[in-house]
Amino acid sequence: MKTSGKIAACALGVAAAANAVHAAAFRPKKEAVAPLPAENVNVARYRAHLSRAIQIKTISNRDTDRVDWNEFQKFQDFIDEAFPLIRETLEKTVVPPSNLVFHWKGTRSDLDPIALLGHQDVVPVTSGTEGDWVHPPFEGVDDGEFIWGRGALDMKNHLIAVLEATETLLEEGFTPERDVYLLFGDNEEVVANDKNGARDIMNYLKDKGVHLDCVLDEGGAMLPVDVPHVINNKYLAGIGIGEKGYADIEVAVCAKGGHSSQPPKHSAIGRLADVIKDLENHQFKSEFSFNMKQLLDSVARNVTYPVRLVTCNVKALQPLLLQVFKLIPPAACMIRTTTGVTMTQGSPAANVLPQRASVTVNFRAMPGVTTDDLVSHIRKVVRNKDIEVNVLNSKEASKMSPTDSRAYGIIADLCRRMEPNSIVVPYLVMGGTDACNYEPICENIYRYAPFKADASLLLCTHGTNERIPISCMEEGLVFFKNFIREASGE
Repeated sequence: MKTSGKIAACALGVAAAANAVHAAAFRPKKEAVAPLPAENVNVARYRAHLSRAIQIKTISNRDTDRVDWNEFQKFQDFIDEAFPLIRETLEKTVVPPSNLVFHWKGTRSDLDPIALLGHQDVVPVTSGTEGDWVHPPFEGVDDGEFIWGRGALDMKNHLIAVLEATETLLEEGFTPERDVYLLFGDNEEVVANDKNGARDIMNYLKDKGVHLDCVLDEGGAMLPVDVPHVINNKYLAGIGIGEKGYADIEVAVCAKGGHSSQPPKHSAIGRLADVIKDLENHQFKSEFSFNMKQLLDSVARNVTYPVRLVTCNVKALQPLLLQVFKLIPPAACMIRTTTGVTMTQGSPAANVLPQRASVTVNFRAMPGVTTDDLVSHIRKVVRNKDIEVNVLNSKEASKMSPTDSRAYGIIADLCRRMEPNSIVVPYLVMGGTDACNYEPICENIYRYAPFKADASLLLCTHGTNERIPISCMEEGLVFFKNFIREASGE
């Protein structure tokens, strides 16, 4: 072997050895975590209450005249009956039309209160799919393994768990130092709505001079991560520190129209097809945010040793990973503003050429991308400049909450103490929650639901056979009891 070849081989050997040493040391930071002491929770009572809550059809609608407000009254009456100590101890206020505020007074009025959020409303069941359910969607069937029904995961499970934890703390004689607010909106599922229940609650609190220390709402969860020979028996606990923006934007083209027997080369719909292709072919820029880089690093440190020979170079691999993420829709949505073409409209009859054809595009915007930016993007990438662009509904992306706050530390610590194999990371929530409405009165807003559930099960949220495993309920109740106890302290 020539000298140059020997030098190259030697250099590769040294590099491989150095990488092996780096991979061996590339592990998560060891932290001494004491398990939580045994906690008194009443899972049987929680199951019964959740089952009853699902049976009440609190379905929201953008058109408030189509909402059955009697169902929301039934839900309020159910809460009063099911949680007698909450009824007797907490001050209840109804912010019209049906938003609920429960105020638990603490011993320290000089400390900012904490708030736990939930929404009473659920989405409807798609007409014609009722027969596809294993159990009817509004019967709350408890079969011993799951509780089935609309709202089982989004989010009557969460709301009832907050109430159950509060009731149990009251039974034990606990009194918080900070005031505690339980805030339950009535129309979270109506996205980007002018009539927003959570915003009305926030304004009610703001008018009272309330500034919140922290807010906890739905969002992240504890998801099992188990890939044979790669990552074993881990759980990914994502704490949502922000959420994407939302916009429905109509893009339309106009044409002469007329009888379909004398069609032009391209009708309005034909011209609209080019608009759609331009939008889908010109996606927003993709990049790893600081939080995504932190998530990648955390996961990379938790894989098995042979795999860490590769993952220890995660920083250098980021350009390649970015290209891979862009090819996988569930991953792509975490690194860019998404463009989803969802609805089209054209002619009112099969033999009439449309005079106007439109498409509705749903955007989920990354923080820093405004609705005005979305409109500018459309006009830039669509070659046909003779288009109408109308914003139908929108809300901007939320602010990002800090990860060094007292409240974030409590949530992260509880995750680690309840599940030693958890990988706790901050992340951006892809959907929308009520939490962002509280930004005017709170800087520390977090989104986390303490229920262990397989990612495949979460896909039934808003869909057929929505259900929650009974196995995850005890830990959910334990989390909320401990969070209230700790977060309401000084």
